[in-house]
Amino acid sequence: MDPVDYRSLTGAEIRALCRDGKFDGPTAGVAAGFAQANLIILPATDAQSFAEFCRLNPAPCPVLEVTEPGDFEPRVLAPGADLRTDLPRYRVYRDGVCVDAPTSITPHWTDNLVSFLLGCSFGFESALMASGVPVRHVEEGRNVPMYRTSIACRPAGLFEGPLVVSMRPMTEEQADQAVRVTAPLPQMHGAPVRIGAAEELGIADLDHPDYGDAVTIRPGEVPVFWACGVTPIEALIRAKLHFAITHEPGHMFVTDIRAGA
Repeated sequence: MDPVDYRSLTGAEIRALCRDGKFDGPTAGVAAGFAQANLIILPATDAQSFAEFCRLNPAPCPVLEVTEPGDFEPRVLAPGADLRTDLPRYRVYRDGVCVDAPTSITPHWTDNLVSFLLGCSFGFESALMASGVPVRHVEEGRNVPMYRTSIACRPAGLFEGPLVVSMRPMTEEQADQAVRVTAPLPQMHGAPVRIGAAEELGIADLDHPDYGDAVTIRPGEVPVFWACGVTPIEALIRAKLHFAITHEPGHMFVTDIRAGA
């Protein structure tokens, strides 16, 4: 059987594979041209404070959709989809500790849960590649490298923590092009937060990311950093909520919305 070309599939086709247990890997490079989203699920009693955290930190937390309590259908981004089954993999947290990493959260679902869907930089990667900017983790078949920084987010209630960034290596000329491509897309984290100078973000070793996989940085390339949707996961962990669910880092919800739409 020929291997599946995940890049050529639609968001709905990727979600169907997830639902049927046929795809559970990172979503970088899949469903080219479709926007992807980070997923944060938490009790309704904590939703207002989390919404304020997102408002105060729009670069890492661009809100695309918020569901009503108990509603697992993202009616704006993908009508008919099911947030309990349609991501490749999830993380379930209790008191700030990850206790499960399932491919379905249906057994964990309750009627008081609110889902936040936040923009993801995977959505702009097709545009980067089309403009001649490399996306190394896609080239190497890896998850994007992500790093905690020394930059603190603005707190809201229980929610606080460091900015987390994703990194893509490229030449300085390509980085200039990457800024032009991504700056008009604040719903996908927008322009880079830093080009080069990893130490200014408090990142000591690019070969050991806090999330995802290390990638090759070739001679003449610099690391380019974008705000990352793992930032609110860090805030959730520090808040030590009794219960919360997120996507597995790098394993996003693939929407029906075209990237940049």
